[in-house]
Amino acid sequence: MNSPFANLSKVQINKLYDLLGSHIYNFNINQEILPTIKSENIVGIILNGQAQIISIEYNGNEIVIENLFKDDIFGSNISLTNNENYQIISKTDTQILVIDYDKLLNPINLKYNYFNIFFRNLFDIINNKFKEKNERIRVLEKKQIREKLLEYFELQHKKSRLKNIYLPVSFKDLADYLAVNRSAMFRELKHLKEENLIKINNRKITLLYK
Repeated sequence: MNSPFANLSKVQINKLYDLLGSHIYNFNINQEILPTIKSENIVGIILNGQAQIISIEYNGNEIVIENLFKDDIFGSNISLTNNENYQIISKTDTQILVIDYDKLLNPINLKYNYFNIFFRNLFDIINNKFKEKNERIRVLEKKQIREKLLEYFELQHKKSRLKNIYLPVSFKDLADYLAVNRSAMFRELKHLKEENLIKINNRKITLLYK
């Protein structure tokens, strides 16, 4: 993933912060982020760390809506974070840059070259975000856990063209991403291993059928 600040110097980044009235917040591991910066008009950028957007169902179950890593973008107009059932939880010590959405869209910003570079970077990242959401829809459309796993592996394989897939998240988070029971997912992974379709070494999955 490209950085929102790609092709910008440190001086330009500092000017950009001032132009947009940006604020930087630090969060500890497992700290809830959303109440601190909840607003109908904000854009957040993960400067360091990892976070998750989760939905709390009526029965208390948690569903992972999105995993957020360094340089990822979220916001009420991007990730629906103003939904009262949503929470953003830091998975590690996390640093977040917060920008006021209205200031971001101020037409006067367009006269600054560094802003135009930043805005193009944002557009590219948001475009990739929508592609990832469509990929997840493809996975979730599969009915069986095996089908979901194989579809997920296939999508990851197409990105790298390598037989080795490195999971960006834990197996627990993978089960949440697939919206399946964790124990049932591990049983299916075991079956895939026994059938010599995959090999697992920590988070590295080797596709033996490729």
